[in-house]
Amino acid sequence: MVNIPNAGNLVPLMFQAQVKGRSQLQYIDQNAEVQDSQRWASEWTQEVYPHPPDLGKTVTTRTYKMQWRFVTNGGQFEGIIFPALGAFGLPFYPGSSMKGLFCQACTSEQKQRYRLTKNSDEPSLLRFHGGYPVNDWKQNLVDIVHPQQKWQVQTHNTGQKPSNETGFALISLSEPAIQFGISSQLPDTDWEEVWAIWERALGYGIGCRTSSGYGLPKARLTESGEEDYPIPIQGEQLYKAFLKGEGQAPQLITGEKEFRPNLFRGSLRGHALRIFGGLTDNKTAEKLVENLFGGVNDGGTQGLLTCAFKTSALNLGTFTDGYGEPTYKVAGELRWLLMSPRQLDEIKQQTLKKLLQAFMRFALLFGGFGKSWRRADHRLFYQEYYKRRKPLIGCHWQWDEKSLPNAVKVSRLNRVGRFIDEVRQIASEWMQLQGIEPDERNHANWREAWHPDGVEVWGRLAEGAEDSVALKWLHEPYQQENHRFREAEKSIKQSSVTGQISQVGRLWHRMYPVVKLVDNPKNPGKKKPRKTPNYLELLTIFPDDSDKCNDFLDFLDTEPEGFRRLW
Repeated sequence: MVNIPNAGNLVPLMFQAQVKGRSQLQYIDQNAEVQDSQRWASEWTQEVYPHPPDLGKTVTTRTYKMQWRFVTNGGQFEGIIFPALGAFGLPFYPGSSMKGLFCQACTSEQKQRYRLTKNSDEPSLLRFHGGYPVNDWKQNLVDIVHPQQKWQVQTHNTGQKPSNETGFALISLSEPAIQFGISSQLPDTDWEEVWAIWERALGYGIGCRTSSGYGLPKARLTESGEEDYPIPIQGEQLYKAFLKGEGQAPQLITGEKEFRPNLFRGSLRGHALRIFGGLTDNKTAEKLVENLFGGVNDGGTQGLLTCAFKTSALNLGTFTDGYGEPTYKVAGELRWLLMSPRQLDEIKQQTLKKLLQAFMRFALLFGGFGKSWRRADHRLFYQEYYKRRKPLIGCHWQWDEKSLPNAVKVSRLNRVGRFIDEVRQIASEWMQLQGIEPDERNHANWREAWHPDGVEVWGRLAEGAEDSVALKWLHEPYQQENHRFREAEKSIKQSSVTGQISQVGRLWHRMYPVVKLVDNPKNPGKKKPRKTPNYLELLTIFPDDSDKCNDFLDFLDTEPEGFRRLW
């Protein structure tokens, strides 16, 4: 009998139990050089067949490139989302899933023609062979997703790190090129029609998490791998905007930088919770948001909306003045789509358009998207902060030039309060169309629920990027010690107001670019945007009963540096 030391460690993680000391795919060990999920993915990819299977001469194939990431859940492994595996251990989009998606994209006549009706006694005339990746799909497989709901609205009052709100690993393919196969028993099959139907089906997104931007197509590829023509995203377009932004980029477990388009959905979902939370109770607000964006409660909800971001420019870099944090600078087109237009009548669709427009304007006015969205980008508005090596703080997002004529809603301080009221009114209209009456007296108890009793908005006009006042208050005393007038030094640094490591603060700071709409002499009756060097410097505060918060609000009451309460 041969005794093999540590024999258990020689068993691939794929076959080990998900327990401590064995395989813990969801656990991120900060001290480990290689995470279990990385080792697991490496062991898997080393053994798979290097090429996709040959589907044969009777099968017609076409290849399509995905815009960002693609994920399916084969349900084969406990504790982690892992693709369905096809021939030779390769990731695979099943033919059964392909057939279901194809049927949804067919007209009634097309279903009859190809015998795809549910009550047909005969087999379908089309056979779907699924899809296999044909490019280099083995890179950056370990994807990290971060639940955001508790972080976004802070359902508790301490501001401490929410429990069970850590990152989760899943396996997804990064920008794969997937070859799909279809065969037919019809001798005169109209292949142009068949593939047109499939491309329409692709446009709705394939696999899991499509509402977050996963599984959306980019283009059909030629045999040489070049992009042939783009595949349009399907669904009723409710809203489109051109945006540009910069900030701190996420990192994969490998340290690879990545810009993640699903940050737009996470941000708007959070703002929807805040606005609805100020108009009704917790459960009703969550139900309204899940109806829009989807959710996992009560067996799961398919949301009405999906978002698609088409990048026109992207630069991933490193902020060397700080701690070497990864950065992004991006521009692109964001679209919000209604995936099942037949679910809503015309009045509801028009109200939903207004609601999306209001949420997007709200997001751009008071913050940004992604990491550190509650702070203005210190690189742009507080450069002296980096005289010493400091961590990167904040982000900066704004409307791109193409969207300015329609997106500019607030260009003066006296418009901020009216705009907030308009957003709440549109949200109330949507609630009533869902059969829910707003009840502000019974609003959600979240710390960031947007209700007059729980939030204050202050602002001033800053005459240039260097004229930011409030950023200094976050890091230095806002009131210096003055013995003559017996005034003590006062600060909100590292308090419940500004927060600190593992504690979300109660203050948002934003530098919103001021753009004026002026008459267009070349097009009488129309307005054109005119940029200015000015910014609306906005402070959004969710007060608590702490002395430091009360002292700071008393300080703001003196209207320092032109700050005044707007809402």
